Amino acid sequence: MRGSYVLVTEMKKDSKIRIGKLGEIEFKKGYYCYVGSALGKSTNLENRTRRYKKLNKEKSGNIHWHIDYFLVNQNVDVVKIKKIESEERIECEISRIFEKVSEDFIHGFGCSDCKCRSHLYYFSDNNYEKILGNIGV
Repeated sequence: MRGSYVLVTEMKKDSKIRIGKLGEIEFKKGYYCYVGSALGKSTNLENRTRRYKKLNKEKSGNIHWHIDYFLVNQNVDVVKIKKIESEERIECEISRIFEKVSEDFIHGFGCSDCKCRSHLYYFSDNNYEKILGNIGV
């Protein structure tokens, strides 16, 4: 299955994390929604999300993307993953929805291959649920 996804994580306490070339970033306690896509033949939704779960559980692994640095931090837990089956790249459309309703975003995170300002969005509580319920319906 190919498509886009929203990876919902919880930051258990305020933390500073070095995110590759973005440098050290301060993350507030709360929930972070990361918007991504998996449109390759081998990089499908199942493989991509399985990789993220493994990185988060083991807190180590092959660190390549911004989200990888985030997921291996001991204060970050994966809460849920919303998968949206699609043959087209819709992650930026989803990202724009989150940008409008989130409390904050991490500038430049996960969007080096597009024109979005971010692909990681902050919520102090579980208000992200309202958005997830309306995406991919």
